[in-house]
Amino acid sequence: MSVLIDRDQGIASPALVPADGDLARDHAGAELNIGLINNMPDTALKATERQFMKLLQAAAGPRRIRFHCFSLPSVTRSPEAKWHVESEYSDLSDLKRERFDGLIVTGAEPAAPELDQEPYWRDLTELVDWARTNTRSTIWSCLAAHAAVLHLDRIERQRLPAKCHGIFDCATVTGDPLTRDAPAPLKVSHSRLNEVTEGDLTQAGYQVLTRSAQAGVDVFVRQYDSRFVFFQGHPEYDALSLQREYLRDVGRFLAREREAYPAFPVSYFDAATEEKLARFEKRARHQRHPALTNELPALTLRADIAAGSAAAALFRNWLQYLDTDAEAPLLAR
Repeated sequence: MSVLIDRDQGIASPALVPADGDLARDHAGAELNIGLINNMPDTALKATERQFMKLLQAAAGPRRIRFHCFSLPSVTRSPEAKWHVESEYSDLSDLKRERFDGLIVTGAEPAAPELDQEPYWRDLTELVDWARTNTRSTIWSCLAAHAAVLHLDRIERQRLPAKCHGIFDCATVTGDPLTRDAPAPLKVSHSRLNEVTEGDLTQAGYQVLTRSAQAGVDVFVRQYDSRFVFFQGHPEYDALSLQREYLRDVGRFLAREREAYPAFPVSYFDAATEEKLARFEKRARHQRHPALTNELPALTLRADIAAGSAAAALFRNWLQYLDTDAEAPLLAR
């Protein structure tokens, strides 16, 4: 998949976005070439495409962005998702044939007890090594961030006592250009079972840009030939992403695909919804059956979650960095 993202172009779904052709020929001048390595689970595959396309479109301003979708071939997929990737995505081997200004690499649903035992580990680490010298900047999101720092500096992620799941207030730690004009606090979605700690990161030479009192490190960076940006959270999530994950996990509990009933996301649903969900949980524990999902209560989000505001600032500044850095020789940075 290769599309031209234009400021005034509507994006209803990836399938409706114009591909190479007349639109590209109607625009003159330089473009930013950005790749998305989308390794998200099948249920979130297309939503992730839309989220990043909309983010880049909103952040682009007058810039034009040539956007390419890839996925690691070693990520396990259902037949339907595999067909989507094979028919709509570019082959990963094409990545090394073009010059990319920036990459965005997402995590994948864990399948092994240790990251370096994942079936996609070799592909992912080869991508880390390639991106260090062949992009101006690469964003590593959530599990991909954990995998990258493990490969680069043997920083081990640590299991959390409970899932970090919700919207957390994050404060800026330094005056880095990436967080310029960002709202205070940044409200960022996190959804993970593990973390890398600030002490381990700073000892290895990483710079922490934002942190949360509850969720720990949020955004951190390290400069190689490429500027690597790491997200422990998911600033790209839309307003309903955490709700979809929560309902998925409730469904898995009722289907006996997981043993623990999921806690609802922190600072996400309004108080009345949390009360209704607590009552539903008691019922679900006594009447554990997949059909009970049809009786889940109506869900209302808090009015102050500020979905997308943090991502808008971060990605606007990231594109500014790519644009400003475009004239510099790649190996001189």
